[in-house]
Amino acid sequence: MKILFRTGLFFLLCSCAMVSHKTEKINGVSFVASRDTINNVHIKPILQIHANYAAIMPFGFIKELSHPEIVFNTERQWYGERKVGVKQYTESLRQHHVKVMVKPQIWVGRGAFTGGIKMTSEADWKVLEESYTGFILTYAKLAQELHVEIFCIGTELESFIDNRPEYWKQLIVEIKKIYKGKLTYAANWNEYDRTPFWEYLDYIGIDAYFPVSDEKTPTVETCRNGWLNYKPNIKVFSETYKKPILFTEFGYRSVDFAGKEPWKSDRGMNVVNLEAQTNTMQVLFEEFWNEDWFAGGFLWKWFHNHKDAGGENDSRFTPQNKPVEDLVKAQYAN
Repeated sequence: MKILFRTGLFFLLCSCAMVSHKTEKINGVSFVASRDTINNVHIKPILQIHANYAAIMPFGFIKELSHPEIVFNTERQWYGERKVGVKQYTESLRQHHVKVMVKPQIWVGRGAFTGGIKMTSEADWKVLEESYTGFILTYAKLAQELHVEIFCIGTELESFIDNRPEYWKQLIVEIKKIYKGKLTYAANWNEYDRTPFWEYLDYIGIDAYFPVSDEKTPTVETCRNGWLNYKPNIKVFSETYKKPILFTEFGYRSVDFAGKEPWKSDRGMNVVNLEAQTNTMQVLFEEFWNEDWFAGGFLWKWFHNHKDAGGENDSRFTPQNKPVEDLVKAQYAN
């Protein structure tokens, strides 16, 4: 009896240990920078959907795709896009036990896609590299000062990376001298499998705008079938690098054909379809959130003024005040 009791106790303790060390999913929101400070009123809706992480996104600006200089942290920018805003947002969220990923991003003039940033001369490449290093290390230092949990070294910069891979590897070395937390990069959905530096990071970051359905109102079944084109490869990729997958951005617009080209933000797409948004999101949650190799993700996107954001006549990405918000809340509660 004594031996049986000790054996049972041993297994009980092992079982408890396993439960206590289970990795918590990153149930995140991409917290959009605003003109103002944030307070408890702005944070409460995040807590109500059970989010445990927020991505804070300072911005740098480039005039055009071939322009090498990045302008950042200037008084002309919105409060939330600057160092002062990153600090205030992070400290406010921390008071409510919300963890943070700092995710500096580039905005190209006229909204051009950042993946197309490409210089026309070696001299301009050098200027861009120096400028980007200043931009990223500024926020890496701040992330370290704030003890931020995750730092994202870039977002959807495929041409920059394709053309200058050695620069990026050296940049990671410089970041690690400053910042001691977890690192990722936000690769576009069709870029991640050729990004050359995953071995040096902690998460394989993917902006998960994979096309999953050509239907006007995507059904759950169609979306599930659509993920068969990608999910097995994502899993193998994670296993190959022995790194968890993090959806650095994920989400769908509340429009017709939401699953066809989910990355599109064209304002001409304005026929509201709430069911399309809900169905596509449901399948993404069901396909990924229970996988051990999947770390979680950051919902695109969440505005600070919740009561005025989104709504059932809104065709944009945010889930706020739409039926899909209840789906997000139920998933994050788990």
